[in-house]
Amino acid sequence: MNGRAEVVIVGGGVMGTSIAFHLAEAGVRRVVLVERGELGSGSTCKAAGGVRAQFSDEVNIRLGARSLDAFARFGERPGQEIDLRRVGYLFLLSRPEDVAAFERGVALQNDLGVPSRMIPAAQARRLSPLIETDGLLAAAFSPDDGHCTPESVVLGYASGARRHGATILTHCEVAGIETDGGGIRAVGTSRGRIATSAVVCAAGAWSAAVGAMAGVELPVEPLRRQIVFTEPIRDLPRPVPMTIDFATSFYFHGEGEGLMLGMSDPEERPGFRLDRSDAWLPRLTEAIGSRAPRLLDVGLTGGWAGLYEVTPDHNALIGEDAGVSRFLYATGFSGHGFLQGPAVGEVVRDLYLGREPFTDVSPFSADRFAGDGPRPELNRV
Repeated sequence: MNGRAEVVIVGGGVMGTSIAFHLAEAGVRRVVLVERGELGSGSTCKAAGGVRAQFSDEVNIRLGARSLDAFARFGERPGQEIDLRRVGYLFLLSRPEDVAAFERGVALQNDLGVPSRMIPAAQARRLSPLIETDGLLAAAFSPDDGHCTPESVVLGYASGARRHGATILTHCEVAGIETDGGGIRAVGTSRGRIATSAVVCAAGAWSAAVGAMAGVELPVEPLRRQIVFTEPIRDLPRPVPMTIDFATSFYFHGEGEGLMLGMSDPEERPGFRLDRSDAWLPRLTEAIGSRAPRLLDVGLTGGWAGLYEVTPDHNALIGEDAGVSRFLYATGFSGHGFLQGPAVGEVVRDLYLGREPFTDVSPFSADRFAGDGPRPELNRV
């Protein structure tokens, strides 16, 4: 293959397919997306599928809320059933400093139109009857949040992008990016050279290597996260909100007739490990015993490992490189990429077209790490 493109998108997860859809829908011709495996085979299809607007940072709130609106209309545009369940997100808070931080976050969210609220522990248990309230001081809840199916979102955006004329190449690995005088000339792939003047890096945990091909530093590291599934639970209360014990990061939500469970592992170190490990299970068991002890008697049926794409402040990288013209990036979402995919697709479309996005994402420029600009996201799971 020796072809031409107006823009080459690297990465076929939710971010890349959303960007391809929004660019092609806007009339950009010769949009080419390259993915080294199957669509969604990186991090997207290993995601827990949670969607929310409960964040501590205004930009994240706006991206989350905008994406929630897009998920709600996904059956019409781009046109795909995604099994959206707006069962709410429930953050359980057991430390005074977390309560204070979430109170500030809820006030900001409300100012931006998000219907979140602080609630007492007893009300949290009514919403999520599997939990125990010992030690809980309060909770934060938003009924607009929930979860949907990542694979279906990727399929919807990819199909929509193709309908608008985009080309999607799977099993096509990027081998290099040619630059000349501060601009992009071409992308070399395992299937040939693509002449282009613009590249969008949406390669998730692999973005640092893609950026390096163009001489762009993207501070993104891979970090393994694991989830497990329970067997069917008799008399499971419905609906089950996405329930997060914030102090431990233990979370669960409904999945079929059972639950999906997950939790971060503080001993996990950066690296491209995708093998499943049992080392984190004792910590998970301890958290379950403390917050949802009924689940200790429920069997597990399987699970998987996936990669977070983590930046030093756990916030995304979105923008265009100042040194390499038309090298754009949308990566480093640190666990929030799936839920922000629709909105970020809009933002990158507008950045590419020279239009003002619906929200200012300049605080998420990769350049912030060269100065004093890190802005940690507190509501991370």
